[in-house]
Amino acid sequence: MTQGPPDLFNYTSGSWLVNNELRLAKRRLEFNDDELRRLAAQSVGRTPQDVKTMVKLDEGGFNRIFLVTMHDEFQLIARVPYPVTVPRSFAVASEVATMRFLRAKGLPVPEVYAYSATSDNATGTEYIFMEFVKGMKLTDVWMGLEEANLASVLRQVVELECRIMAIAFPAGGSLYYADDLEKAAGRTTGTIPVPVDGERFCVGPDVRLHMWYGRRSQLNVDRGPYEDAAAILAADARKEIAYLERFGQALLPFQRARREAYKYQKQSPADHIENLERYLRMASLLVPEDPSLHAFRIRHPDLQPSNVMVSVSPDSGRLEIVGLLDWQHTSILPLFLLAGIPDRLQNYGDPVSEELLLPWLPANVDTLGEAERMAALGRHHARLVHFHYAKSLTEKLNTRHNDALLDPVSLFARRLFDRAGAPWEGETHDLKALLVEATEKWDELAGAGVLCPVEFDADDVRRTKEFSERLQLSDENFEACQAAIGFETETWVPIEHCERAKALAAILKQAVLERIPEGETRDKVLANWFLDDMDEEDYM
Repeated sequence: MTQGPPDLFNYTSGSWLVNNELRLAKRRLEFNDDELRRLAAQSVGRTPQDVKTMVKLDEGGFNRIFLVTMHDEFQLIARVPYPVTVPRSFAVASEVATMRFLRAKGLPVPEVYAYSATSDNATGTEYIFMEFVKGMKLTDVWMGLEEANLASVLRQVVELECRIMAIAFPAGGSLYYADDLEKAAGRTTGTIPVPVDGERFCVGPDVRLHMWYGRRSQLNVDRGPYEDAAAILAADARKEIAYLERFGQALLPFQRARREAYKYQKQSPADHIENLERYLRMASLLVPEDPSLHAFRIRHPDLQPSNVMVSVSPDSGRLEIVGLLDWQHTSILPLFLLAGIPDRLQNYGDPVSEELLLPWLPANVDTLGEAERMAALGRHHARLVHFHYAKSLTEKLNTRHNDALLDPVSLFARRLFDRAGAPWEGETHDLKALLVEATEKWDELAGAGVLCPVEFDADDVRRTKEFSERLQLSDENFEACQAAIGFETETWVPIEHCERAKALAAILKQAVLERIPEGETRDKVLANWFLDDMDEEDYM
Protein backbone atom coordinates (compact mmCIF):
# COMPACT_ATOMS: atom_id res chain seq x y z
CA MET A 1 0.00 0.00 0.00
CA THR A 2 1.30 3.42 -0.93
CA GLN A 3 2.13 5.67 1.98
CA GLY A 4 0.14 8.78 1.10
CA PRO A 5 0.09 12.09 2.95
CA PRO A 6 -1.30 11.55 6.48
CA ASP A 7 -4.19 13.94 5.95
CA LEU A 8 -5.53 11.66 3.21
CA PHE A 9 -6.14 8.96 5.81
CA ASN A 10 -6.85 10.97 8.97
CA TYR A 11 -9.72 13.17 10.09
CA THR A 12 -8.46 16.76 10.33
CA SER A 13 -11.59 18.96 10.10
CA GLY A 14 -12.43 19.07 13.78
CA SER A 15 -12.12 17.54 17.20
CA TRP A 16 -14.37 16.11 19.90
CA LEU A 17 -14.33 17.21 23.52
CA VAL A 18 -15.30 13.65 24.55
CA ASN A 19 -13.46 10.53 23.35
CA ASN A 20 -11.53 12.41 20.68
CA GLU A 21 -9.00 9.62 20.11
CA LEU A 22 -11.78 7.07 19.66
CA ARG A 23 -13.64 9.30 17.19
CA LEU A 24 -10.46 9.91 15.19
CA ALA A 25 -9.57 6.21 15.14
CA LYS A 26 -13.02 5.30 13.78
CA ARG A 27 -12.52 7.82 10.97
CA ARG A 28 -8.97 6.86 10.07
CA LEU A 29 -8.92 4.97 6.79
CA GLU A 30 -5.80 3.73 5.04
CA PHE A 31 -6.19 2.89 1.37
CA ASN A 32 -4.02 2.66 -1.74
CA ASP A 33 -4.14 6.26 -2.89
CA ASP A 34 -2.29 5.52 -6.17
CA GLU A 35 -4.96 2.98 -7.05
CA LEU A 36 -7.71 5.41 -6.10
CA ARG A 37 -6.20 7.94 -8.50
CA ARG A 38 -5.88 5.31 -11.23
CA LEU A 39 -9.46 4.11 -10.88
CA ALA A 40 -10.75 7.68 -10.67
CA ALA A 41 -9.04 8.48 -13.96
CA GLN A 42 -10.30 5.24 -15.50
CA SER A 43 -13.88 6.10 -14.51
CA VAL A 44 -13.83 9.08 -16.92
CA GLY A 45 -11.74 7.47 -19.66
CA ARG A 46 -8.39 8.88 -18.54
CA THR A 47 -5.03 7.41 -17.53
CA PRO A 48 -3.09 7.81 -14.26
CA GLN A 49 -0.75 10.18 -16.09
CA ASP A 50 -3.68 12.52 -16.70
CA VAL A 51 -4.12 13.07 -12.94
CA LYS A 52 -2.63 16.33 -11.76
CA THR A 53 -3.66 16.32 -8.08
CA MET A 54 -5.89 14.54 -5.57
CA VAL A 55 -6.58 16.62 -2.48
CA LYS A 56 -8.93 16.24 0.44
CA LEU A 57 -11.88 18.55 -0.20
CA ASP A 58 -14.16 17.88 2.74
CA GLU A 59 -15.00 15.53 5.61
CA GLY A 60 -18.55 14.83 6.67
CA GLY A 61 -20.17 12.69 9.30
CA PHE A 62 -19.69 9.45 7.35
CA ASN A 63 -17.37 10.08 4.39
CA ARG A 64 -14.10 11.65 3.27
CA ILE A 65 -14.25 13.54 -0.01
CA PHE A 66 -11.36 14.08 -2.41
CA LEU A 67 -11.14 16.39 -5.41
CA VAL A 68 -9.29 14.81 -8.34
CA THR A 69 -8.02 17.31 -10.92
CA MET A 70 -6.69 16.38 -14.36
CA HIS A 71 -3.99 18.28 -16.24
CA ASP A 72 -6.67 19.70 -18.54
CA GLU A 73 -8.46 20.97 -15.36
CA PHE A 74 -11.33 18.47 -15.57
CA GLN A 75 -12.38 17.61 -12.00
CA LEU A 76 -14.29 14.83 -10.30
CA ILE A 77 -15.09 13.72 -6.77
CA ALA A 78 -13.75 10.56 -5.12
CA ARG A 79 -15.65 9.73 -1.95
CA VAL A 80 -14.80 7.01 0.54
CA PRO A 81 -16.74 6.03 3.69
CA TYR A 82 -15.12 5.90 7.13
CA PRO A 83 -14.66 2.48 8.77
CA VAL A 84 -17.40 3.47 11.26
CA THR A 85 -19.98 4.02 8.48
CA VAL A 86 -22.75 1.41 8.34
CA PRO A 87 -24.33 -0.58 6.81
CA ARG A 88 -21.26 -1.86 4.99
CA SER A 89 -21.80 -2.59 1.27
CA PHE A 90 -25.50 -1.72 1.48
CA ALA A 91 -24.77 1.97 2.11
CA VAL A 92 -22.75 2.61 -1.06
CA ALA A 93 -24.86 0.31 -3.24
CA SER A 94 -28.10 1.97 -2.19
CA GLU A 95 -26.78 5.51 -2.48
CA VAL A 96 -25.52 4.94 -6.02
CA ALA A 97 -28.83 3.42 -7.12
CA THR A 98 -30.74 6.29 -5.50
CA MET A 99 -28.60 8.94 -7.19
CA ARG A 100 -28.81 7.35 -10.62
CA PHE A 101 -32.54 6.75 -10.25
CA LEU A 102 -33.24 10.38 -9.32
CA ARG A 103 -30.87 11.76 -11.95
CA ALA A 104 -32.75 9.73 -14.57
CA LYS A 105 -35.85 11.60 -13.39
CA GLY A 106 -34.19 14.91 -14.29
CA LEU A 107 -33.31 15.95 -10.76
CA PRO A 108 -30.08 17.89 -10.03
CA VAL A 109 -28.13 14.97 -8.58
CA PRO A 110 -24.42 14.44 -9.39
CA GLU A 111 -23.62 11.89 -12.07
CA VAL A 112 -21.99 8.72 -10.75
CA TYR A 113 -19.07 7.64 -12.96
CA ALA A 114 -18.07 4.43 -11.15
CA TYR A 115 -18.24 2.85 -7.69
CA SER A 116 -17.39 -0.15 -5.56
CA ALA A 117 -19.82 -1.20 -2.84
CA THR A 118 -17.14 -3.38 -1.20
CA SER A 119 -13.52 -2.90 -0.18
CA ASP A 120 -12.52 -5.95 -2.26
CA ASN A 121 -10.72 -3.95 -4.92
CA ALA A 122 -7.28 -2.50 -5.63
CA THR A 123 -7.82 0.55 -3.38
CA GLY A 124 -8.82 -1.46 -0.29
CA THR A 125 -11.90 0.68 0.32
CA GLU A 126 -15.43 1.25 -0.91
CA TYR A 127 -15.67 4.34 -3.12
CA ILE A 128 -17.87 6.44 -5.36
CA PHE A 129 -16.49 8.53 -8.24
CA MET A 130 -18.93 11.25 -9.19
CA GLU A 131 -19.40 14.57 -10.88
CA PHE A 132 -17.87 17.63 -9.24
CA VAL A 133 -20.77 20.08 -9.06
CA LYS A 134 -19.42 23.57 -9.65
CA GLY A 135 -20.85 26.34 -7.56
CA MET A 136 -20.92 27.08 -3.86
CA LYS A 137 -22.55 25.46 -0.89
CA LEU A 138 -25.70 27.23 0.20
CA THR A 139 -24.15 27.30 3.69
CA ASP A 140 -21.55 29.80 2.44
CA VAL A 141 -24.18 32.48 1.73
CA TRP A 142 -27.11 31.26 3.85
CA MET A 143 -27.04 33.78 6.69
CA GLY A 144 -26.41 36.75 4.42
CA LEU A 145 -29.29 36.20 2.00
CA GLU A 146 -31.86 38.95 1.64
CA GLU A 147 -35.44 37.75 2.07
CA ALA A 148 -36.22 37.73 -1.67
CA ASN A 149 -33.23 35.51 -2.48
CA LEU A 150 -33.88 33.34 0.57
CA ALA A 151 -37.50 32.81 -0.47
CA SER A 152 -36.38 32.07 -4.05
CA VAL A 153 -33.95 29.36 -2.94
CA LEU A 154 -36.49 27.82 -0.57
CA ARG A 155 -39.06 27.80 -3.37
CA GLN A 156 -36.63 25.79 -5.48
CA VAL A 157 -36.05 23.40 -2.56
CA VAL A 158 -39.78 22.84 -2.12
CA GLU A 159 -40.33 22.43 -5.87
CA LEU A 160 -37.60 19.78 -5.99
CA GLU A 161 -39.08 18.04 -2.95
CA CYS A 162 -42.46 18.06 -4.65
CA ARG A 163 -41.02 16.34 -7.73
CA ILE A 164 -39.17 13.78 -5.61
CA MET A 165 -42.18 13.03 -3.40
CA ALA A 166 -44.35 12.49 -6.49
CA ILE A 167 -42.39 9.33 -7.34
CA ALA A 168 -44.34 6.27 -6.21
CA PHE A 169 -42.79 3.02 -4.95
CA PRO A 170 -44.48 -0.33 -4.39
CA ALA A 171 -42.79 -1.01 -1.06
CA GLY A 172 -40.72 0.53 1.71
CA GLY A 173 -37.01 0.06 2.38
CA SER A 174 -34.16 1.45 0.28
CA LEU A 175 -33.34 1.48 -3.42
CA TYR A 176 -30.72 -0.73 -5.12
CA TYR A 177 -29.65 -2.19 -8.40
CA ALA A 178 -30.82 -5.80 -8.24
CA ASP A 179 -27.31 -7.03 -9.15
CA ASP A 180 -25.74 -5.01 -6.33
CA LEU A 181 -28.28 -6.24 -3.82
CA GLU A 182 -27.56 -9.82 -4.82
CA LYS A 183 -23.85 -9.24 -4.18
CA ALA A 184 -24.41 -7.36 -0.92
CA ALA A 185 -27.03 -9.66 0.55
CA GLY A 186 -26.05 -12.87 -1.20
CA ARG A 187 -29.62 -13.21 -2.46
CA THR A 188 -32.47 -11.33 -4.07
CA THR A 189 -35.26 -13.21 -2.31
CA GLY A 190 -37.80 -10.83 -0.85
CA THR A 191 -36.85 -7.83 -2.95
CA ILE A 192 -39.53 -6.12 -5.00
CA PRO A 193 -38.34 -4.97 -8.45
CA VAL A 194 -38.96 -1.38 -9.48
CA PRO A 195 -38.38 -1.20 -13.25
CA VAL A 196 -37.14 2.19 -14.44
CA ASP A 197 -36.00 2.88 -18.01
CA GLY A 198 -34.99 -0.73 -18.51
CA GLU A 199 -32.58 -0.72 -15.56
CA ARG A 200 -32.89 -3.29 -12.82
CA PHE A 201 -33.72 -1.22 -9.73
CA CYS A 202 -35.36 -2.87 -6.75
CA VAL A 203 -36.44 -2.11 -3.22
CA GLY A 204 -34.35 -3.89 -0.60
CA PRO A 205 -33.11 -3.55 3.00
CA ASP A 206 -33.63 -0.25 4.77
CA VAL A 207 -30.30 1.59 5.18
CA ARG A 208 -31.40 4.07 7.85
CA LEU A 209 -28.49 4.29 10.28
CA HIS A 210 -30.30 3.26 13.48
CA MET A 211 -31.32 -0.05 11.89
CA TRP A 212 -27.64 -1.07 11.78
CA TYR A 213 -26.04 0.93 14.61
CA GLY A 214 -23.37 -0.86 16.66
CA ARG A 215 -24.07 -4.55 17.24
CA ARG A 216 -27.48 -4.22 15.59
CA SER A 217 -25.71 -5.01 12.32
CA GLN A 218 -25.28 -8.58 13.67
CA LEU A 219 -29.03 -9.10 14.04
CA ASN A 220 -31.12 -11.08 11.60
CA VAL A 221 -34.20 -8.87 11.75
CA ASP A 222 -36.72 -7.49 9.27
CA ARG A 223 -35.26 -4.42 7.55
CA GLY A 224 -37.53 -4.54 4.54
CA PRO A 225 -38.74 -4.37 1.97
CA TYR A 226 -41.91 -3.46 3.86
CA GLU A 227 -45.22 -4.18 2.19
CA ASP A 228 -47.30 -1.67 4.14
CA ALA A 229 -47.19 1.04 6.79
CA ALA A 230 -48.00 -1.34 9.66
CA ALA A 231 -44.97 -3.49 8.78
CA ILE A 232 -42.53 -0.60 8.98
CA LEU A 233 -44.10 0.80 12.16
CA ALA A 234 -43.38 -2.55 13.78
CA ALA A 235 -39.95 -3.30 12.26
CA ASP A 236 -38.03 -0.52 14.02
CA ALA A 237 -39.27 -1.52 17.48
CA ARG A 238 -38.80 -5.25 16.87
CA LYS A 239 -35.22 -4.55 15.83
CA GLU A 240 -34.60 -2.81 19.13
CA ILE A 241 -36.29 -5.59 21.15
CA ALA A 242 -34.07 -8.15 19.39
CA TYR A 243 -30.99 -6.08 20.26
CA LEU A 244 -31.97 -5.74 23.92
CA GLU A 245 -32.81 -9.43 24.28
CA ARG A 246 -29.40 -10.40 22.90
CA PHE A 247 -27.10 -7.64 24.11
CA GLY A 248 -29.07 -5.62 26.67
CA GLN A 249 -27.70 -4.94 30.14
CA ALA A 250 -28.42 -2.45 32.91
CA LEU A 251 -26.75 0.84 32.04
CA LEU A 252 -26.43 4.37 33.27
CA PRO A 253 -27.91 6.86 30.76
CA PHE A 254 -25.44 7.54 27.95
CA GLN A 255 -26.30 11.24 28.21
CA ARG A 256 -24.42 11.96 31.39
CA ALA A 257 -26.03 15.38 31.84
CA ARG A 258 -29.22 13.42 32.59
CA ARG A 259 -27.78 10.98 35.12
CA GLU A 260 -28.43 13.19 38.14
CA ALA A 261 -32.15 13.13 37.33
CA TYR A 262 -31.94 9.32 37.40
CA LYS A 263 -30.13 9.51 40.77
CA TYR A 264 -27.09 7.93 39.13
CA GLN A 265 -28.85 4.56 38.98
CA LYS A 266 -28.51 2.05 36.15
CA GLN A 267 -31.62 1.51 34.06
CA SER A 268 -32.98 -1.91 33.09
CA PRO A 269 -33.36 -2.92 29.43
CA ALA A 270 -36.40 -4.96 30.53
CA ASP A 271 -38.26 -1.69 31.19
CA HIS A 272 -37.53 -0.50 27.67
CA ILE A 273 -38.64 -3.82 26.19
CA GLU A 274 -41.92 -3.46 28.09
CA ASN A 275 -42.49 -0.02 26.62
CA LEU A 276 -41.55 -1.18 23.12
CA GLU A 277 -44.13 -3.94 23.44
CA ARG A 278 -46.69 -1.33 24.50
CA TYR A 279 -45.78 0.65 21.41
CA LEU A 280 -46.27 -2.41 19.21
CA ARG A 281 -49.79 -2.87 20.56
CA MET A 282 -50.55 0.73 19.58
CA ALA A 283 -48.62 1.07 16.32
CA SER A 284 -50.97 -0.50 13.78
CA LEU A 285 -53.83 1.64 15.16
CA LEU A 286 -51.91 4.86 14.47
CA VAL A 287 -51.90 4.61 10.68
CA PRO A 288 -53.76 7.70 9.36
CA GLU A 289 -57.12 7.12 7.69
CA ASP A 290 -56.19 9.07 4.55
CA PRO A 291 -54.81 6.38 2.17
CA SER A 292 -52.72 8.98 0.29
CA LEU A 293 -50.58 9.33 3.41
CA HIS A 294 -49.74 5.59 3.31
CA ALA A 295 -48.07 5.85 -0.11
CA PHE A 296 -44.39 4.90 -0.19
CA ARG A 297 -42.23 7.85 -1.15
CA ILE A 298 -38.58 8.92 -1.11
CA ARG A 299 -36.95 12.08 0.22
CA HIS A 300 -33.49 13.56 0.76
CA PRO A 301 -32.27 12.08 4.07
CA ASP A 302 -30.42 15.19 5.28
CA LEU A 303 -31.72 18.27 3.52
CA GLN A 304 -29.64 21.12 4.89
CA PRO A 305 -27.81 24.09 3.33
CA SER A 306 -24.45 22.28 3.26
CA ASN A 307 -25.93 19.65 0.94
CA VAL A 308 -27.37 22.18 -1.51
CA MET A 309 -25.11 23.56 -4.25
CA VAL A 310 -26.05 26.90 -5.81
CA SER A 311 -24.73 29.27 -8.45
CA VAL A 312 -25.66 32.81 -9.47
CA SER A 313 -27.89 32.99 -12.53
CA PRO A 314 -26.32 35.25 -15.18
CA ASP A 315 -29.81 36.30 -16.26
CA SER A 316 -31.61 37.11 -13.00
CA GLY A 317 -28.68 37.47 -10.61
CA ARG A 318 -30.54 35.15 -8.25
CA LEU A 319 -29.22 31.92 -6.78
CA GLU A 320 -30.13 28.73 -8.58
CA ILE A 321 -29.86 25.22 -7.15
CA VAL A 322 -27.45 23.19 -9.29
CA GLY A 323 -26.98 20.13 -7.11
CA LEU A 324 -28.37 18.14 -4.19
CA LEU A 325 -25.54 16.24 -2.51
CA ASP A 326 -25.20 13.35 -0.03
CA TRP A 327 -27.93 10.73 -0.52
CA GLN A 328 -26.44 8.22 1.90
CA HIS A 329 -28.98 6.45 4.17
CA THR A 330 -31.94 7.35 1.94
CA SER A 331 -35.04 5.31 2.71
CA ILE A 332 -38.45 4.77 1.16
CA LEU A 333 -41.18 5.28 3.76
CA PRO A 334 -44.92 5.92 3.95
CA LEU A 335 -45.47 9.63 3.38
CA PHE A 336 -46.82 10.23 6.89
CA LEU A 337 -43.53 8.95 8.36
CA LEU A 338 -41.33 10.72 5.81
CA ALA A 339 -42.89 14.15 6.31
CA GLY A 340 -41.42 16.94 8.40
CA ILE A 341 -39.56 20.22 8.17
CA PRO A 342 -35.84 19.42 7.78
CA ASP A 343 -33.88 19.99 11.00
CA ARG A 344 -31.81 22.89 9.66
CA LEU A 345 -34.89 24.63 8.23
CA GLN A 346 -37.24 24.35 11.22
CA ASN A 347 -37.45 26.73 14.14
CA TYR A 348 -39.68 24.86 16.58
CA GLY A 349 -39.74 26.24 20.11
CA ASP A 350 -40.23 29.77 18.80
CA PRO A 351 -43.90 30.86 19.13
CA VAL A 352 -43.77 33.02 15.98
CA SER A 353 -42.60 30.04 13.93
CA GLU A 354 -44.96 27.55 15.54
CA GLU A 355 -47.91 29.82 14.76
CA LEU A 356 -46.61 30.18 11.17
CA LEU A 357 -46.77 33.98 11.43
CA LEU A 358 -44.99 36.24 8.97
CA PRO A 359 -41.82 37.34 10.83
CA TRP A 360 -40.95 40.95 11.47
CA LEU A 361 -37.81 42.70 12.66
CA PRO A 362 -37.97 44.89 15.78
CA ALA A 363 -38.40 48.55 14.84
CA ASN A 364 -35.33 49.48 16.92
CA VAL A 365 -33.03 46.79 15.48
CA ASP A 366 -30.55 49.36 14.15
CA THR A 367 -30.16 50.97 17.57
CA LEU A 368 -29.39 47.75 19.44
CA GLY A 369 -25.94 46.84 20.65
CA GLU A 370 -23.90 44.57 18.38
CA ALA A 371 -24.62 41.34 20.29
CA GLU A 372 -28.35 42.07 20.61
CA ARG A 373 -28.58 43.13 16.99
CA MET A 374 -26.89 39.94 15.74
CA ALA A 375 -29.17 37.83 17.95
CA ALA A 376 -32.25 39.62 16.60
CA LEU A 377 -31.10 39.16 12.99
CA GLY A 378 -30.33 35.48 13.56
CA ARG A 379 -33.75 34.93 15.15
CA HIS A 380 -35.43 36.74 12.26
CA HIS A 381 -33.54 34.63 9.70
CA ALA A 382 -34.58 31.39 11.41
CA ARG A 383 -38.20 32.53 11.48
CA LEU A 384 -38.11 33.53 7.82
CA VAL A 385 -36.74 30.12 6.81
CA HIS A 386 -39.37 28.24 8.81
CA PHE A 387 -42.20 30.46 7.56
CA HIS A 388 -41.31 30.38 3.87
CA TYR A 389 -40.60 26.64 3.83
CA ALA A 390 -43.72 25.58 5.73
CA LYS A 391 -46.32 28.28 5.12
CA SER A 392 -45.72 30.23 1.95
CA LEU A 393 -44.21 27.38 -0.08
CA THR A 394 -44.95 23.81 1.07
CA GLU A 395 -48.58 24.70 1.78
CA LYS A 396 -49.01 26.01 -1.77
CA LEU A 397 -46.60 23.92 -3.86
CA ASN A 398 -46.36 20.52 -2.16
CA THR A 399 -49.86 19.83 -0.90
CA ARG A 400 -49.08 16.12 -0.55
CA HIS A 401 -46.35 16.91 1.97
CA ASN A 402 -48.37 19.67 3.61
CA ASP A 403 -51.24 17.28 4.33
CA ALA A 404 -48.84 14.93 6.11
CA LEU A 405 -47.25 17.83 8.00
CA LEU A 406 -50.57 19.05 9.36
CA ASP A 407 -52.34 15.76 10.03
CA PRO A 408 -52.32 15.37 13.84
CA VAL A 409 -52.29 11.56 13.71
CA SER A 410 -49.34 11.59 11.31
CA LEU A 411 -47.49 14.08 13.48
CA PHE A 412 -47.85 12.00 16.62
CA ALA A 413 -47.18 8.70 14.85
CA ARG A 414 -43.88 10.11 13.52
CA ARG A 415 -42.77 11.16 17.00
CA LEU A 416 -43.63 7.77 18.46
CA PHE A 417 -42.10 5.87 15.54
CA ASP A 418 -38.82 7.79 15.76
CA ARG A 419 -38.54 7.27 19.51
CA ALA A 420 -39.39 3.55 19.38
CA GLY A 421 -36.76 2.91 16.71
CA ALA A 422 -33.96 4.92 18.32
CA PRO A 423 -31.03 2.92 19.74
CA TRP A 424 -31.42 2.35 23.47
CA GLU A 425 -28.91 4.41 25.47
CA GLY A 426 -29.78 3.46 29.02
CA GLU A 427 -33.07 5.39 29.12
CA THR A 428 -36.66 4.42 28.57
CA HIS A 429 -38.42 7.52 29.86
CA ASP A 430 -38.78 9.46 26.60
CA LEU A 431 -40.64 6.58 24.95
CA LYS A 432 -42.80 5.99 28.03
CA ALA A 433 -43.75 9.68 28.22
CA LEU A 434 -44.95 9.55 24.60
CA LEU A 435 -46.93 6.38 25.31
CA VAL A 436 -48.61 8.09 28.26
CA GLU A 437 -49.44 11.07 26.03
CA ALA A 438 -50.90 8.69 23.44
CA THR A 439 -53.25 7.12 25.99
CA GLU A 440 -54.45 10.59 27.02
CA LYS A 441 -55.32 11.65 23.47
CA TRP A 442 -56.27 8.21 22.17
CA ASP A 443 -59.71 9.16 20.84
CA GLU A 444 -58.13 11.97 18.82
CA LEU A 445 -55.47 9.63 17.42
CA ALA A 446 -57.37 6.40 16.80
CA GLY A 447 -60.94 7.65 16.57
CA ALA A 448 -63.86 7.38 18.92
CA GLY A 449 -64.83 3.83 19.84
CA VAL A 450 -61.38 2.31 19.29
CA LEU A 451 -60.21 0.78 22.55
CA CYS A 452 -56.72 1.83 23.62
CA PRO A 453 -54.60 -1.33 24.03
CA VAL A 454 -52.35 0.27 26.68
CA GLU A 455 -53.19 1.55 30.16
CA PHE A 456 -51.20 3.36 32.86
CA ASP A 457 -52.45 3.86 36.39
CA ALA A 458 -52.82 7.41 37.73
CA ASP A 459 -49.76 7.24 40.00
CA ASP A 460 -47.57 6.03 37.12
CA VAL A 461 -48.80 8.89 34.92
CA ARG A 462 -48.11 11.42 37.65
CA ARG A 463 -44.58 10.09 38.28
CA THR A 464 -43.84 10.04 34.55
CA LYS A 465 -44.86 13.67 34.12
CA GLU A 466 -42.89 14.78 37.17
CA PHE A 467 -39.84 13.01 35.83
CA SER A 468 -40.30 14.70 32.45
CA GLU A 469 -40.01 18.05 34.22
CA ARG A 470 -36.76 17.00 35.92
CA LEU A 471 -35.30 15.83 32.61
CA GLN A 472 -36.36 19.05 30.92
CA LEU A 473 -34.34 21.01 33.47
CA SER A 474 -31.32 18.74 32.81
CA ASP A 475 -31.71 19.22 29.07
CA GLU A 476 -31.96 22.99 29.40
CA ASN A 477 -28.79 23.08 31.50
CA PHE A 478 -26.99 20.97 28.91
CA GLU A 479 -28.14 23.20 26.06
CA ALA A 480 -26.92 26.29 27.94
CA CYS A 481 -23.49 24.66 28.40
CA GLN A 482 -23.43 23.62 24.75
CA ALA A 483 -24.16 27.17 23.61
CA ALA A 484 -21.57 28.67 25.97
CA ILE A 485 -18.78 26.32 24.86
CA GLY A 486 -19.86 26.03 21.23
CA PHE A 487 -19.87 22.30 20.50
CA GLU A 488 -22.15 20.34 18.19
CA THR A 489 -23.35 16.72 18.00
CA GLU A 490 -21.15 14.26 19.93
CA THR A 491 -19.29 17.37 21.31
CA TRP A 492 -17.68 18.07 17.91
CA VAL A 493 -16.00 21.43 17.40
CA PRO A 494 -14.31 22.81 14.25
CA ILE A 495 -10.53 22.65 14.30
CA GLU A 496 -10.13 26.42 14.63
CA HIS A 497 -12.31 26.44 17.77
CA CYS A 498 -10.75 23.41 19.48
CA GLU A 499 -8.41 25.04 21.98
CA ARG A 500 -10.91 27.70 23.00
CA ALA A 501 -13.64 25.08 23.50
CA LYS A 502 -11.35 22.91 25.63
CA ALA A 503 -10.45 25.92 27.78
CA LEU A 504 -14.11 26.89 28.22
CA ALA A 505 -14.99 23.28 29.11
CA ALA A 506 -12.27 23.21 31.78
CA ILE A 507 -13.47 26.52 33.25
CA LEU A 508 -17.06 25.26 33.37
CA LYS A 509 -16.05 22.04 35.14
CA GLN A 510 -14.01 23.90 37.74
CA ALA A 511 -16.79 26.42 38.36
CA VAL A 512 -19.40 23.68 38.90
CA LEU A 513 -17.20 21.60 41.21
CA GLU A 514 -16.25 24.63 43.29
CA ARG A 515 -19.93 25.11 44.18
CA ILE A 516 -20.33 21.54 45.47
CA PRO A 517 -18.92 20.63 48.91
CA GLU A 518 -16.59 17.65 49.28
CA GLY A 519 -18.57 14.44 49.66
CA GLU A 520 -20.63 11.81 47.88
CA THR A 521 -22.57 14.24 45.68
CA ARG A 522 -19.42 15.92 44.45
CA ASP A 523 -17.80 12.54 43.77
CA LYS A 524 -20.79 11.47 41.67
CA VAL A 525 -20.79 14.69 39.68
CA LEU A 526 -17.07 14.29 39.03
CA ALA A 527 -17.35 10.61 38.09
CA ASN A 528 -20.16 11.39 35.63
CA TRP A 529 -18.95 14.69 34.24
CA PHE A 530 -20.50 15.02 30.80
CA LEU A 531 -17.39 16.36 29.04
CA ASP A 532 -14.89 13.76 30.26
CA ASP A 533 -13.96 10.70 28.23
CA MET A 534 -16.03 7.57 28.87
CA ASP A 535 -16.30 3.90 27.92
CA GLU A 536 -18.92 3.62 25.15
CA GLU A 537 -18.60 -0.08 24.32
CA ASP A 538 -21.69 -1.24 26.22
CA TYR A 539 -23.87 1.28 24.35
CA MET A 540 -23.00 0.00 20.88
